[in-house]
Amino acid sequence: MPSLNKILLFLSSALATAISVLVLGFSMSIQWVETTMDCTSSGSSFSNGSAVVTLSLFDGTMTRIHCPFFGGQDDFEVFPQLAGIGGTPLVLHGLVVCVLVLCLLFSACSILISLYNSVSNPYETYMGPIGVYVCSSLSASFSVVVLLIFAVNVNNVAEDLVQTYTGNIVADVRNKSSELYLGYYLVLLYTGLSLIAIVLIYVYEHAAYTHRREQQRPTEDAPKEIMMY
Repeated sequence: MPSLNKILLFLSSALATAISVLVLGFSMSIQWVETTMDCTSSGSSFSNGSAVVTLSLFDGTMTRIHCPFFGGQDDFEVFPQLAGIGGTPLVLHGLVVCVLVLCLLFSACSILISLYNSVSNPYETYMGPIGVYVCSSLSASFSVVVLLIFAVNVNNVAEDLVQTYTGNIVADVRNKSSELYLGYYLVLLYTGLSLIAIVLIYVYEHAAYTHRREQQRPTEDAPKEIMMY
């Protein structure tokens, strides 16, 4: 049976990771960004319209004002709209979603390993602290990758989505600016919670190592004459 200290720290690590999963799941269901841009007809030298694109990972809303000649407000699903154009924005947006799914998978593994360690004393293998380190580290690392890819790709996604609503008219867009919303920033919270899970296991390992050293010290400090016997 593991010690009380081990039970509490591993359960705390599992709890932190479970909260991070809830945070990330909520993040994936809400808005991530709003992108605004000026919109002109191809070959025009002046801006005669604008478009505002609000996105979550899977759906969004577009408001167009004379972009390029007509306007309107439309709700849409991101992947079907991007699939009509294809290209790098679609690939990168799909990569963001896939990596987030991997984050959830590794977090689930971290929870299971932490719970297993809280009720048993496994050897120091992948089912011990090493397993939590690996799974939580991958979760945190992948979430940072998601933040970078999404920030780099968001303007291109919004531009491609605008083009799908201009019909046969090629629209030139410029002065693109994006405001990141709560969904994006919650991924940072997910990263932080994954790191907290690692720190909690490190605290346990450090305490266990210190305890082992203290138990060995009386033998190490004993006089050589006593040790001979």
